[in-house]
Amino acid sequence: MYYIVTGAMGFIGSNLVKALNDRGIKNVIAVDNLKQADKFRNLVDCDIVDYLSKEDFIDQLNGGLFDGAVEAILHQGACSDTMETDGRYMMQNNYRYSLDVLEFCQQEEIPFLYASSASVYGMGPDFIEGREHESPLNVYAYSKFLFDQIVRQRWDERTAQIVGLRYFNVYGSREQHKGRMASVAYHFFNQYRAEGYVKLFEGCDGYANGGQLRDFVSIEDVVKVNMHFLDHPEQSGIFNLGTGKAQSFNDVAVATINALRAVKGESKLSLEEMHKQELIRYISFPEALKGKYQSYTQADIQALRAVGYTQPFFNVEEGTTRYVNYLLEKAGSK
Repeated sequence: MYYIVTGAMGFIGSNLVKALNDRGIKNVIAVDNLKQADKFRNLVDCDIVDYLSKEDFIDQLNGGLFDGAVEAILHQGACSDTMETDGRYMMQNNYRYSLDVLEFCQQEEIPFLYASSASVYGMGPDFIEGREHESPLNVYAYSKFLFDQIVRQRWDERTAQIVGLRYFNVYGSREQHKGRMASVAYHFFNQYRAEGYVKLFEGCDGYANGGQLRDFVSIEDVVKVNMHFLDHPEQSGIFNLGTGKAQSFNDVAVATINALRAVKGESKLSLEEMHKQELIRYISFPEALKGKYQSYTQADIQALRAVGYTQPFFNVEEGTTRYVNYLLEKAGSK
């Protein structure tokens, strides 16, 4: 029996493949679009039994080649570029693709864990898993939103576990291929090492410079939650996956810089001290993002806690420090 991970060479998908391997599960089929060839690096330290392109996977899925052969599907495959303007591509790739996989899992009565997104909430201000709180701002968010609605419509007819996880701002290992869509922690790490300072957006929507608030969640915690649901196939639902505590972009910058300073034996600095030394600098807020930017997100995680997930989440300082140390090790600088 196979475990199938779609988007397996991407950020979250590759971490899930590694987590399955760490559990002794190596009969993993990795599905991904390798148009960006460098993503292969994310699976170099992982064991899989086969690789399939998305197109070949769908053909084989619809052709019955996987009937009776799959233990569970962890569906992470999607276009995650929130600035993508090709709506037809976005809906085909994120919505229709997901629907095909959902229908297979329901026919086969096997667990289906899929990536939703906190982007469905738009400007908020409430981030609770309910239709009344959802108002997507771009076609990426709409593609995720629409699929969640279809899942809800079919809820009473489900034959097996369905779990949608609304990822908030995930950061951590194996995201280097994402370019401008990589986490701010990743960009701050590289900026500080290259230039000796980091750049943040000036304030918007009433927030101070660098003061916009997001729920930043470590990939380590994201993996733990996914594994929790694999271990509990009796649990289904659409759940927020964040820490439940918003922190500022300034907090991420301070944590990144102090983690890098610590490696050099340098003392911690406060935000004010970093301003004075120009280690943190602010740039104009992009016109293209105005009206399409979430200046505040904070996951309501009551539903996740209610199904028995009790583990604590890393805060920004803890998670970013771990991530910086990981990046330094990968770069051979530690």
